[in-house]
Amino acid sequence: MLQLSSISKSFGGLHVLQDVNITVPQGTIFGLIGPNGAGKTTVFNLITGLLPPTGGSLTFNNESLVGIKPHQITRRGIARTFQNIRIFKEMTLLENVVVGMHRHLDYGPAGLILSLPGFRAQEKRARERAHELLSWVKLDHKANDTADNLSYGDQRKLELARALATEPKLLLLDEPVAGMNTGEKVDLMSEIENIKARGYTIFMIEHDMRFVMGLCDRIAVLNFGRIIAEGEPDAIRRNPMVIEAYLGTDDDETPANEEVLP
Repeated sequence: MLQLSSISKSFGGLHVLQDVNITVPQGTIFGLIGPNGAGKTTVFNLITGLLPPTGGSLTFNNESLVGIKPHQITRRGIARTFQNIRIFKEMTLLENVVVGMHRHLDYGPAGLILSLPGFRAQEKRARERAHELLSWVKLDHKANDTADNLSYGDQRKLELARALATEPKLLLLDEPVAGMNTGEKVDLMSEIENIKARGYTIFMIEHDMRFVMGLCDRIAVLNFGRIIAEGEPDAIRRNPMVIEAYLGTDDDETPANEEVLP
């Protein structure tokens, strides 16, 4: 579904990404991990059109994303959440999710101003869909609450529901459990698995190794702008290059077959 081929990104003389190759198969949960500063968020910024690559190709469903504006990429079926929560805190949960559906609503200025039947019908369908998406993340009982009153974990879930409102084929999750407690993480893991079961493909950046290892079908590891490993979770947690990237080395080297990551 998504393919990065020999992608590089430089800022002046700083090489943030070098010859990065990633393939995200349809219907999977794919994880991208790596130490702080490895370049993970830059990968997402390239995919969503916030940054142009310095070199290489980037395709989604066999169509190039290079040079495409962010809103056009959203229309092609890619949605994203961010490390820092970006919701409209003064709006209700329902209104936040309906905002995510704007590209699917086509009633024109006259329909909005005059509240024509077409406008009312689309607005009704949008609200029904918003309630459904909120139920996916177990927030439908708070649909009419103001988003500012939510706990941090529920704000994360609301952002996920709003991303789903764009009807994406590929969902990019940037550190979805950052700041969550253990119970919230367990709940979100179950909800992400349910979203995958509904036919979505998910590409995730996350620092919580237990969360990633327990959820992802495949994982790629980025270190100093290069992919150093890719495979299933069991292989990644035992990979000596991954162990070194996270833990470093000392005189008493960890055996390559010893599991040290969660």
